[in-house]
Order: sequence, then C-alpha cells, then structure tokens
Amino acid sequence: MDPVTLTTERLLLRTVDRRDTDKVYAAAQDPDIQRWTTIPSPYLREHAAGFVEQSVPEGWADASMFTFGVFLPSGELAGMLGITMRSPGTGEIGFWATREHRRNGYITEATRAVARWSFTALGLDRLEWRAEVGNTASRAVAEHSGFHLEGTLRSALDNNGTRRDCWLASLLPSDLDLPATTPYLPATPPGPPGA
Repeated sequence: MDPVTLTTERLLLRTVDRRDTDKVYAAAQDPDIQRWTTIPSPYLREHAAGFVEQSVPEGWADASMFTFGVFLPSGELAGMLGITMRSPGTGEIGFWATREHRRNGYITEATRAVARWSFTALGLDRLEWRAEVGNTASRAVAEHSGFHLEGTLRSALDNNGTRRDCWLASLLPSDLDLPATTPYLPATPPGPPGA
C-alpha cells in the first residue's frame, strides 16, 4: 500500500522519511519515550535512520505497519503514531508525543483520525491499544479517543528484555458510528443463577 496523508483541524499526519531523521532522533532522546515505549535505549541516530528509511517504508509496502508522523502546520514534529497489523481485521495502535507538545490533545486528535481511517480504508473491525501498567498519559489518550478498557494482561509486554504487565483496550467501528465489515455478536451477560 502506498503511504497516505491525513489532515485534521490542527495536524498533518504523514509518513516520515529521510528529511525527518533528525526530528525523530531528537524526540526519542526523551527519557519518558524511552521508558514507556519499546524503542531501543539508548536511542542512537542510526536507529532513527533505520526507522525512517527502512521500517516505515517496508511497513507500508507490505501492509504490516502504517506509521504516521504527527506534524503541526509549521512542520514541527508533535509525535508519532502507528498501527501494526496483529491478525486479519485487527490492528494495534501505538503512539508517543514529543515532550513540548504533550497535554494539548494532538495525539488524541491524531488517534481519532487514524482510527477512523483504519476502519474505513483498511477495513479493520477491531483496533487495540496496549500500554505498560502505569503509563497513565497513554491511557488518557486511549480513553479520550473512545477506547474501552478491557483489562490487564500479565507479562504481556517485553520492554528492553523485561516482561511487564500491560493494559488492554479496544475501539470498534461502532464506537465511532461506523459499520463493521464483519457482523459482531456481543456476549450476552449470564442470567440469574438457576435460570
């Protein structure tokens, strides 16, 4: 699939490329990004180059990962967001914000736009969000974007060689008043005992 560009009221969401290497490298020096994401730590310039020159284009080309840089109209990088395909009809969203652009709703705005795109253009029927337990900033973005918290998965995340518990939430097309590509039959709550 060829990369796409999305726009929101305040943002331009586009793939990153060689011209963005220094921006990605500088942003990823933030200890919070290294702590809460699974990027290499320490994060070297060659990691940023490999990401923008190989990982991002390959993900779009083989439809395994759809990565967007979150840019302000000025061209400044406000964050990164990507959807990794997990199984047919299911993707997992991940994101981070640059330190100077946190707490202003940019990543929530980008998440809503990319979620809508994933349901309409990719035909996903489920979008999952996972984050290490304790990453309250990521959880706030997920909840403000409409994700429904489903629980805690024990030892489900590997962060730099250490297994960690993670929160899991999901967003369905119906949460955004969009049709699903496959019928969905929610579980029926059990009746009273003996019924």
